[in-house]
Amino acid sequence: MSLFVSALASGSNGNCYYIGNEKEAVLIDIGISCRETERRMKRIGLSPQKVKAVFISHEHSDHISGIQTFSKKYNLPVYITPATLQNSRLQLMPSLVRNFSSYEPVNIGELSITAFPKFHDAADPYSFTIAGQGVTVGIFTDIGNPCQHVINRFRECHAAFLETNYDEDMLWKGSYPFHLKRRISGGQGHLSNKQALELFLEHRPVFMSHLFLSHLSKNNNNPDLVKELFEAHAGPVKTVVASRYQETELYQISSAPISFNLPPMIQPTQLEISF
Repeated sequence: MSLFVSALASGSNGNCYYIGNEKEAVLIDIGISCRETERRMKRIGLSPQKVKAVFISHEHSDHISGIQTFSKKYNLPVYITPATLQNSRLQLMPSLVRNFSSYEPVNIGELSITAFPKFHDAADPYSFTIAGQGVTVGIFTDIGNPCQHVINRFRECHAAFLETNYDEDMLWKGSYPFHLKRRISGGQGHLSNKQALELFLEHRPVFMSHLFLSHLSKNNNNPDLVKELFEAHAGPVKTVVASRYQETELYQISSAPISFNLPPMIQPTQLEISF
C-alpha cells in the first residue's frame, strides 16, 4: 500500500511534482519545459505515458511554463480553474481543459486529488492532496501563511512537499528591494523556514514519514541551513531538500505507521526551537 513521489523541480525557476501508484500518476504544475520534464522523469525511471492528468495550482510562470507543450504532446487533461486559466493566458486545447472545485475530489484512476484554497498573490490559488492505497501526499507551496485549510490538510499527510522559501535574516539583510521583501513575507507570498517548521512541529501527524523541503529561494535561503534546521527536530521523519536544478529520487510512501523515539511525556509541539 504505497504511492511514489518525486519533486521534478522546485523553486522560483520552475515547479513540478510527480505523485503516482503502479499504474497511473498525476503532475502538480509543470513550470519547466516539456523536454526538461521528460529528461528528469527518465533519469529516475518514470515514463510520461504513465501520467494521466496535470493539476495547476495558480498562474505564475514557474508553475505553468511547460504545460501547453506537455499536455498537447501526451493528450493530457489539464485541471485548472477558470480564473487561473484566464490570468495564465495559456492556449490549451479546449477538449483537454477540465475545471475543479475546492474540496470536491477528482478521481484519476485509483488516485483521488483534492484541491483546497490558500493565501497567495494569484487570481485563484489552490494546493492539493493526492490520496490512494491508504496514503495521502500533500503539496504545500506558494503559501503566504498557514491558514486553517492548510493546517487541516497537512494533518492528513503521510508525506508533504512543504514550502521553506526563505530565511528571515537572509531576506531582510539581502539585496532585494523593500517592496519585494514585503511581498514575499507579507502574508500573500511565501512561507519562511521558521513558519514552515512551526507548522511541521505543531501539526504533523504521527504517521508522517517524509517531508520534502520545497520552493527554496535561490538568494534568500540555503539548502544546508534549512536541512540542518529541520533535521534537528524531525525525529524519524525523513527530510529531503527539493532542488530547483534536478529531480529528487523517486520515494515510496507507505501507510505503515512509524514511531517517535521521544522521551516520556514529551511531544513534538513541546520541543524548543532555536533559530
